[in-house]
Amino acid sequence: MKVLVAPDKFKGSLTARQVCKAVEEGLLAVLPGAEIIRLPLADGGEGSLDVLWEPLSLKRIELTVRDPLLRPVRAYYGMAGESAYIEMAVASGLQLLTAGERDPLKTSTYGTGELIADALRKGAGEIYLFAGGSATNDAGLGMAAALGFRFTDSRGRELPPVGASLQRLEHIRPPSKGWPENVRFTLLGDVTNPLYGKKGAAFVYAAQKGAGAATVERLDRGLRRFARVTEKMCGRRVAAMPGSGAAGGLGAAAMIFLNAEIHSGVERILEWSRFNEQLRQSDVVISGEGRLDEQTLKGKVVHGVAARCRSYNKPLFLLCGQSRLGKEALRERLGARLCKTLADESVKEEEAMRDAYALLVRRAGVLGKVLK
Repeated sequence: MKVLVAPDKFKGSLTARQVCKAVEEGLLAVLPGAEIIRLPLADGGEGSLDVLWEPLSLKRIELTVRDPLLRPVRAYYGMAGESAYIEMAVASGLQLLTAGERDPLKTSTYGTGELIADALRKGAGEIYLFAGGSATNDAGLGMAAALGFRFTDSRGRELPPVGASLQRLEHIRPPSKGWPENVRFTLLGDVTNPLYGKKGAAFVYAAQKGAGAATVERLDRGLRRFARVTEKMCGRRVAAMPGSGAAGGLGAAAMIFLNAEIHSGVERILEWSRFNEQLRQSDVVISGEGRLDEQTLKGKVVHGVAARCRSYNKPLFLLCGQSRLGKEALRERLGARLCKTLADESVKEEEAMRDAYALLVRRAGVLGKVLK
């Protein structure tokens, strides 16, 4: 039996590679003759580069940039030929801050812009920007500032490139140096939210970045102002476009300042990982993520894997930390034969996260007995 293990990370507990290793260990304990294909995946957010080093033969480029609070931090990106692959979370991610430091009024995507600038200096002609896991809601002001754009208020005073500046934005000055020609930008992620409004960047995501109710309202007003000013100054109306609200509005900034196209992260990563080729050769597929919920059905790894399993008529089994999807949704919308969770009646969520590896090995062993 050939088993394709193709999961996302279990956020806060295990990387996608660790998930693969634990599942393999559990399966081989009961199916010693099985051939296990480990294929860690991501959806375009944090962890994307980790699963692409080998498939794309990336060269790791390291440098010091600014973190979300504009402090020095070591970061990296990948290059293959003239293509650069930049994961914004390594410079502007929530995981770089303690819980007490989270405040989207003060955070910036400046470090992400520094990564882009370095790739341009190294001759990149194509840049893929993975948007997800951000600590920011600055509409990409920081990223653009690092690339030479300047933002001023009604008195011509330069604004710091943070979320709190959005409401005061009045004018945009383009870089004094000429912009590199023929550079293609693609923003990849799993978010289709618009820039502002009840389904926009602030209302949906700012709370997890440290914003209270009043701050969420303030940030949303700032995003609306950003949209008005950029439409007036740059002639671009993108606020309602799917994905413009990605990474606290970085999606909108990428479209406006970089002329970027927005694409599904999981679809591109499945392509780069040659998922279909591995799928055709497999008898069974096991996928999963930390938590299955409605978001799973909107562009996450498990959804992308499930769609391909249906196309190739391959049986799909799921392992996850916890599931908020009912049996009908698992069966009808994902086509899953069976789903095993780490957290259950006897294991609390905190324990499941703390002992995720050992529990996953055990759950994979149970699943292996089903496959026998």
